[in-house]
Amino acid sequence: MKYLVFVISFFVFFNCDDKKSIPPEKPETPFVWEAANVYFLLIDRFNNGDRSNDINFGRTAKTGKLRGFEGGDIKGVTQKINEGYFTNLGINAIWMTPIVEQIHGGTDEGTGLSYGFHGYWASDWTTLDPNFGTKQDLHELVETAHKHGIRILLDAVINHTGPVTEKDPIWPSEWVRTEPQCDYQSYNNTIACTLVKNLPDIKTESDEAVNLPPHLVNKWQTEGRYGNEVAELDAFFERTNYPRAPRFYIMKWLTDYITEFGIDGYRVDTVKHVEENVWQEFKQECDFAFAEYKKSHPDKVLDDNDFYLLGEVYNYGISATKAFDFGDKKVNYFDNAFNALINFEMKWDTAQMATEVHFKKYSDILNSELKGYSILNYLSSHDDGQPFDAVREKPFETATRLLLCPGASQVYYGDESARSLVIEDAVGDATLRSFMNWDAIQNNPETQSILKHWQKLGQFRGNHPAVGAGIHQMITDTPYVFYRSFSKGNYRDLVVVGLHLPFGKKVLDVSKVFENGDTLRDAYSGFSNRVSDGKITIDSKFNMVLLEKP
Repeated sequence: MKYLVFVISFFVFFNCDDKKSIPPEKPETPFVWEAANVYFLLIDRFNNGDRSNDINFGRTAKTGKLRGFEGGDIKGVTQKINEGYFTNLGINAIWMTPIVEQIHGGTDEGTGLSYGFHGYWASDWTTLDPNFGTKQDLHELVETAHKHGIRILLDAVINHTGPVTEKDPIWPSEWVRTEPQCDYQSYNNTIACTLVKNLPDIKTESDEAVNLPPHLVNKWQTEGRYGNEVAELDAFFERTNYPRAPRFYIMKWLTDYITEFGIDGYRVDTVKHVEENVWQEFKQECDFAFAEYKKSHPDKVLDDNDFYLLGEVYNYGISATKAFDFGDKKVNYFDNAFNALINFEMKWDTAQMATEVHFKKYSDILNSELKGYSILNYLSSHDDGQPFDAVREKPFETATRLLLCPGASQVYYGDESARSLVIEDAVGDATLRSFMNWDAIQNNPETQSILKHWQKLGQFRGNHPAVGAGIHQMITDTPYVFYRSFSKGNYRDLVVVGLHLPFGKKVLDVSKVFENGDTLRDAYSGFSNRVSDGKITIDSKFNMVLLEKP
């Protein structure tokens, strides 16, 4: 009996000792939309992965500079995912311009003949434009992205069809209006009007039932899919009890991309040009479609995040918090609709505010008036003619301010490689949309140095939700050091960042954040050290540190 007690005691003692020696399992880093690092690209201008689809529908007329199709496609994006390009940049979501079939003809808006290379001139929402690729290409893209931990945002347009051309008839008058043109001086004169001449405006306010446009019926019959499309529409309207009004047709067509492909979200175009109730209806249908996809594909569910809706309310800024002001009316686009809005104010705040003032302002708003929602910050984009650094003289500062700012970040394709936004002879927004400068990335040492900076900061952001979604707190003003803290469930994230520091040896006070004896790693230099007397010493050739617990 004494022997048995001894043996039991021996095993209990050593079993407990073994448990004590095993460190607790570190919770997996969650994906948090509020902290996302989003790469925004024009499909046609990013990478040509399939040269056999470069010309379709006879789109061969001479166009204005950078106003025709240049060959980029969905396969080209998938190729770069597989190469690790996005992973190396710390990207965890990709937003692509619209992929639906575009008008077949071209139009001149005063800037030279233009084709719908940008994706915002829809002619048929139910199918992909062959210049961008096939449904199989999209399936492969989404699956590949998900395997690499990257979410996919497509771009939704409900406000308008494409322009009318010799090849593209106008939609019936029950569907669209062609006048008046918006003057943007009031709420009504921003919504019930066309954005520009020859861009038919969908009557999104209408609840009147309409028939399918004859040209779409003829197209589907020729393609042999009319019966199937009509059957799906009948099922949709029977389930929802919506009237067969224009906006609900388009909602059905857009949400099909959720149920069929499992995309993770939509960036929504021209939000303020559509009645706000439409976006609440759209959210409801997106949520339903996403739930159906998860139910049908349990093996492909990435996490418990809801479907993500990002709104483009042109000229919205974080200072407005939830209320966008039309002058005669204020509208809240967040509640019951969008998870986040694009922040058009970011470029001005970056140019005019000291870093600490800027970061603290954003953190304070995001953790109070906008708590539970977010913004997407950018410093250059596809239709903003006043980017922060058009001639790319400040690519390092651009990365630092963008990727370390509270909120989600938008990396516009070529930000990371200083792709010029000033192109000779390109008129209007075409100058912002040149083809991705892969040659410079491959052969130019200066470009490679810039890219490396974006990669280090992007990976740090991607690894730490605290950077974008955490609470910001300055530690010291000189040297400028701050920390960010974030928690979700049993997950805790804490980082310390130092900017504008001396090159060489740097001694930082981290006593408010870390304990003596903690080992910290500087993600920028790769150098590690222990905290001693509340301080950490980093000796590197750089003037910033990105401190994390390894």
